[in-house]
Amino acid sequence: MKQLIKSKLVIIIVLVQLLLIPAAVSAQEKIITVSGSVQFNEPMFKMAILRQEGNERVTIAEFDVDKDNKFSYKLKIDKPGIYTLDCKKWESIQFWGEDEDISIDFRGKDTARIKIKNPPFHLIKGGPKNEVINHLNFIYYRNYQEMIAVSKITYGTQFLNDSVKNATTKKLYDFLDEERRSRIRYVAEMYSDRTSVIAVLRHLNPQKDSGLIKSVSNILFSKYPNYPPLVEYFKDIKENETNTARMEIGSYAPEFKYPDVNGKLYGPSDFKGKVLLIDFWASWCGPCRSEIPNLKKVYAKYDRQDVEFISVSIDKGKDEWLKALSQENMPWIQVLAPKSGSEVSKLYQFSGIPFLVVLDKEGKIVSKYVRGEDEISKAIDKALGK
Repeated sequence: MKQLIKSKLVIIIVLVQLLLIPAAVSAQEKIITVSGSVQFNEPMFKMAILRQEGNERVTIAEFDVDKDNKFSYKLKIDKPGIYTLDCKKWESIQFWGEDEDISIDFRGKDTARIKIKNPPFHLIKGGPKNEVINHLNFIYYRNYQEMIAVSKITYGTQFLNDSVKNATTKKLYDFLDEERRSRIRYVAEMYSDRTSVIAVLRHLNPQKDSGLIKSVSNILFSKYPNYPPLVEYFKDIKENETNTARMEIGSYAPEFKYPDVNGKLYGPSDFKGKVLLIDFWASWCGPCRSEIPNLKKVYAKYDRQDVEFISVSIDKGKDEWLKALSQENMPWIQVLAPKSGSEVSKLYQFSGIPFLVVLDKEGKIVSKYVRGEDEISKAIDKALGK
């Protein structure tokens, strides 16, 4: 509790500083050159630059490669921050758009006979601000590779049963998660005087890392008073704190209403008087599809008068969602969230899927992040008071 109060005081102090210090950063638009090459071209699609605006990723530019598979685009920067360069729907990379020209060389189309979703790391050739983003991108790239390696080792071990494999994998994932966070903290301290460090701050924990956030912010304030991305960062923290409080165990689950395949709207309030399991998933999510057999087993255990399930897809397109439904044949209610689930993921405070939440008969949150047949069953039994 003391830590939460401390973090809120940090945010209040920072917001006061923002109001008192006059703007010193020019709002003048800048133009940067985004260039590079694509080794294996996919002529069906174009290169694209996207930016996160609220809950949506907006395409702000599209262009193509030339006959030599090279590209060069003049990008107008009216708002400094993180941008995404998408390579013809095969690969993508985040970069800091402000006042540095950048160059990135992609592999492009996957030419392997068996295609596996394991994107490579790409180096951004640019200036000191994108040097920071290179570090951040590499941390997440290595973390993903390590998680793949851990899964292969644990699930390939013959003498472990499934429950031991799951428990072991979770512990190793937790270790890798803390390792990732420690590296991010190091990068934040190392590059605390560069504007692009704000992208790093967004990957820190506002409560656990409040001291580091304050020290880095003070350095940025002194060099770049009232810097717009920093103002936005602290506003987002405040909003996320509100949403996090809503998702505490014992709180009433946030309400939503999304359509099923026939357009009928469903949300948590439609299941009052029953224990409800909410499953956030997507057709493209391998772990989500792997969890469905466990959900089916658990669903078959309980009487529909007491327990109901609802799966909320965050698929971008309806066609992909409907195709997956026909393949998986899940016997409970299925709905599709709009805008690729950007709104509901913020509301329910999850960044990865599958994300499973169990509510009691009053609609209060009993359990979160449950996985596997045993964990899900125990969470439902707890909600039933067993």
